Amino acid sequence: MFWFRKDLRIQDNEGLTAAIKQASATEGKKLYAIYDFNTDLVSQLEGIREHSLYESIRSLDISLNGNLGLIHSNKTKTFPKQIVDVAIQNEVSIIFAMESFDPEGRKLQEEVRSALMAKGIELRLVGSAYAVLPGVVSKPDGGNYRVYSPFYRAWVQLVRDKAFTADLNLVKLIKISNSQDLPKPQKQSPIKVIAGEAFALRTLARFKERGLDSYDEDRNRADLSGTSHLSHALAHGEIHPRTILRELGDSPAHEVFRKEIAWREFYADVLFHYPNTLMDYYEPKYKKLRYDTGAKAQTRFEAWCKGETGFPMVDAGMRQLLAEGWMHNRVRMIVASFLVKDLHLEWTLGAEHFEKHLSDFDPASNSHGWQWTAGCGTDASPYYRIFNPILQGLKFDPNGDYVRKYIPELSHLGGASAHEPWEIFDGYANGYPIQIVDHSTERNGSLARLEEIKQKV
Repeated sequence: MFWFRKDLRIQDNEGLTAAIKQASATEGKKLYAIYDFNTDLVSQLEGIREHSLYESIRSLDISLNGNLGLIHSNKTKTFPKQIVDVAIQNEVSIIFAMESFDPEGRKLQEEVRSALMAKGIELRLVGSAYAVLPGVVSKPDGGNYRVYSPFYRAWVQLVRDKAFTADLNLVKLIKISNSQDLPKPQKQSPIKVIAGEAFALRTLARFKERGLDSYDEDRNRADLSGTSHLSHALAHGEIHPRTILRELGDSPAHEVFRKEIAWREFYADVLFHYPNTLMDYYEPKYKKLRYDTGAKAQTRFEAWCKGETGFPMVDAGMRQLLAEGWMHNRVRMIVASFLVKDLHLEWTLGAEHFEKHLSDFDPASNSHGWQWTAGCGTDASPYYRIFNPILQGLKFDPNGDYVRKYIPELSHLGGASAHEPWEIFDGYANGYPIQIVDHSTERNGSLARLEEIKQKV
C-alpha cells in the first residue's frame, strides 16, 4: 500500500516508485493507494485553500484511474487507527509513504508506525519533499547551519537530480474495499482553482519559456509575471524540487532561482532542528518585545487582513491574498513588515492568517519567512530592516499596475500616483481609506521598542 501525503503526484515520487517495485515482485502484484482526508483540518481552511486541496486530490485520483482510496479522519476517528483497520481488511503487510519532517508530520508518522507495528505491519518511509533531506546538511563540526549562505554552499554540493520513474503498468492498482468519497468543498472560492501534477508540469514549462531566463531581474516586480508560480505545486507535492532543479543551468538567473529553492529547504532544515519555532521565536530574546494589544490593535489587525490600511502596496497584497489565495513573495515581505513594524502586532497573527488563506502554505516557509521579516528569525542584523511600504511600492510596482489591479478605488489614478493618493487632489474620490498610521512615526516607535529589550538583555 502507498500512503500519499504531501506528494500528490505519480512521477519523480521516490516512495511510490519503491512501492511499485515491491508490489511488482509479489505474486498478485497488487498495490493499494490511500490518502488521509482530515476533515477537522480541512474545515479550518478558507475557500481557495480548501478548493486547492480538493483539486489536487481529485487530479491525483484521475491519474490513478479512480483507484485512490480515501480515509476520512478526525479527532475521534484518528488516521492511525483507521489505517491499521484498512491494512488488515485488505491484507497489506507493508505500507510505503514519503517521510515528513515538520512537527505535525513527524508526529503523525510515528503514531502510524506504532499502531501498525503492534499488528505486525511495516511502515516504510522513503523519500521526502526535498532535494536534500532536512538534517543532512551540516557544518564541518557536525552542527546545523543557522545562517542561509553557508547552508546553501553545502546544500548545493549534496543535490542529486536523479529522477524516479513510476510505471503503474507493473502492478495491479486496486481501490481499498472501504474507500470513502471525496467531500465537496464546503466554502466558496472566488476563483476557479486548477491543480494537479499535469498542471504543475505545464506551469514549469511555461516558466521556462517566459520567465526563467530573466528571473534575477523580474522576480521582485509585483506588476510582472516574473516568478515561477510553482509554490502551490511544491506545497502539495504535485512536483518535486528535483524535477525543477534538473531544468536549471548556470546562468545568473538560473542560479538565483536555484537559491530560492534552497531557501525552502533551509527553512525546512531549521524547523527540523528547532521544531518549537513553528509558532515560537527562533531568537528567544524577541519574546520580550512590546507588542500592541486591545481593541485598537484588533481594529488595525482587521484593517490589515481586509486590505484597508490606507497604504496601497500593503492593501493590494492583502486583497490579492483574499482574491487568489496567493501573494507575490516581495509583497509578502512588505505586508509582514507593516504588520510587525508599523502596527506593532505579533508576527504569529500574520502567520496564522496566511495559513488559513495561502494555497501554497508550507509550515516551515511560512513560519520562518515571517520570522525573517519580523526580525526574530535567521538573519544576522534583522530588526533594523523596516520596509517603507510607499518606497517599496514605487520600486517594485513602478507604474502602479499591481495596485490598480487589486484596489479599484485607485483605478482612476495613472502611473505611480496610485501609490500616493494623498498627493492627488481627487486621490480619495472613490472611497479609498486614509492611512491608519504614520509610517515614520511607527518606524521610530519600533526602533525604540528594540532599545527597550536591548537594555533588558
